Amino acid sequence: MKRGLDVSVSLLGLLLSAPLFLVIAALVKAEDGGPVLYRSVRAGLEGRPFGMLKFRTMVVNADRIGPPSTADDDPRITRTGRALRRFKLDELPQLLNVLRGEMSLVGPRPEVLSEVEQYRGEERLLLSVLPGVTDWASLRFRNEGEILRGSADPHWTYREKIRPEKIRLGLEYVRRRSLWVDLTILARTARVTLGLGARAEAGS
Repeated sequence: MKRGLDVSVSLLGLLLSAPLFLVIAALVKAEDGGPVLYRSVRAGLEGRPFGMLKFRTMVVNADRIGPPSTADDDPRITRTGRALRRFKLDELPQLLNVLRGEMSLVGPRPEVLSEVEQYRGEERLLLSVLPGVTDWASLRFRNEGEILRGSADPHWTYREKIRPEKIRLGLEYVRRRSLWVDLTILARTARVTLGLGARAEAGS
């Protein structure tokens, strides 16, 4: 049932958002002439690498000139990118990852390979399910860029202030996952994204 939900919702989302895709693609391309999409190598099911898709929100080759964690005041972010990040529109292409079976709508957010190499013990349970577009941690840390703002070392701040709770919430999802939990997370994500309620908190 989970795969059926993934396919049906991602297909519907891609169809409904097709005009928006075109507008965003034109804005990204017009700003600096670089590629529209950014392919970030992440760890998927069982740690297998895959290319997670995003609309590009940073300068070309940003991953070569700065850390993997991005604060809101990171100078690598483009003007268009700031708007996309604010409304999470840069994540829309991940519906293609879902359709291809590389991601699920709901699941622990996929990490870069260097972070996954640090997993120890039960943390590796995070790799036993498909990574997701959204999860409890996505809701809890929706303002991740703001948390990292002003840090001299955003990636160190990420590891100290965000990573422990993000892993805890990811493990909680893995242990308690169900169709009902997925629907709850999707509903809260939609509510927060559309601005229909206060910032959602992680479930207990």
